[in-house]
Amino acid sequence: MKKSDFYYDLPDALIAQQPLAERSASRLLCLDKDSDAIYDRQFVDFLDLLNVEDLLVFNNTKVIPARLFGHKQSGGKVEILIERVLNDREVLAHMRSSKSPKAGALIDLDAGFQCTVVGREEDLFHLRFNGEQSLVDILENIGHMPLPPYIERADDENDQTRYQTVFAAQSGAVAAPTAGLHFDEAMMTRIKEKGVRITFVTLHVASGTFRPVKVDNLADHIMHKEYFSVPEETVLAVQQAKARGGRVIAVGTTAMRSLESASQAGSLEACQGDTNLFITPGYVFKTVDAMLTNFHLPESTLLMLVSAFSGYKRIKKVYQHAVVQQYRFFSYGDAMFIQRTE
Repeated sequence: MKKSDFYYDLPDALIAQQPLAERSASRLLCLDKDSDAIYDRQFVDFLDLLNVEDLLVFNNTKVIPARLFGHKQSGGKVEILIERVLNDREVLAHMRSSKSPKAGALIDLDAGFQCTVVGREEDLFHLRFNGEQSLVDILENIGHMPLPPYIERADDENDQTRYQTVFAAQSGAVAAPTAGLHFDEAMMTRIKEKGVRITFVTLHVASGTFRPVKVDNLADHIMHKEYFSVPEETVLAVQQAKARGGRVIAVGTTAMRSLESASQAGSLEACQGDTNLFITPGYVFKTVDAMLTNFHLPESTLLMLVSAFSGYKRIKKVYQHAVVQQYRFFSYGDAMFIQRTE
């Protein structure tokens, strides 16, 4: 298939610029697996769609305040977006400035902090932070939440909590696993009280998730890499769910990519490392049976993934319905529940 096959027309007014007052106040579009009927519901109804035998798999990554501002010694302004943390002092990052700084250049950051350009790794800058404070402390002091490019405003104090899931635990993401943003503590409690099991994977969402596909032939697209981890307890939870006849439900495309990346040998295995798994129509899913996900950008790899999961024509119909019914799109938008096409 071609990139252009995944285009759809989206009015700018439907791109959510702010989170709703309550996490669970979003709408929920449901696609019936057997009849292809589309139902418009509320996210609080999600619990009704779960069976006690099911397993929910969440991504417990934690978004770091990865956007920094400063200036070069010459005075030129610099904006830094951390892509990957290498250690307690060094990162790989995107850098926006009038002229790219060279190796050895010093960057003065807000509040008197400073970093040095070590070098380049392709389109990323290798930076080392100076001084005695740790990277975590520096980011807590001067870092900004890395809102996606389609949110056309500066981050504010509300984003520090709302662009973060309530179960975030493992620091390293520079974008939120957005399907998880709909869950508040009350919903998590209700899920457990119903007897539905939950488990976690980690995938540190990189800024490449927003990178446009630049080639029309999907076979020529080079997928970005992201760190993921599937622990042994998650593998056991999946095996137990399958044994009792339950569904493995991925909460978001990142949980999906983690589980499927760890299933490339044919069945799910505990593992960790980098994944560049690119899921397009024709991919044979090995572990996931259903998923909760937000609405994704036109011609994006995430739209291609959900089209592979539930069928290209079905997802195209779903998105047309969502636009007509004025669902809210992207990170702070509404959700949909879909199941795997056999």
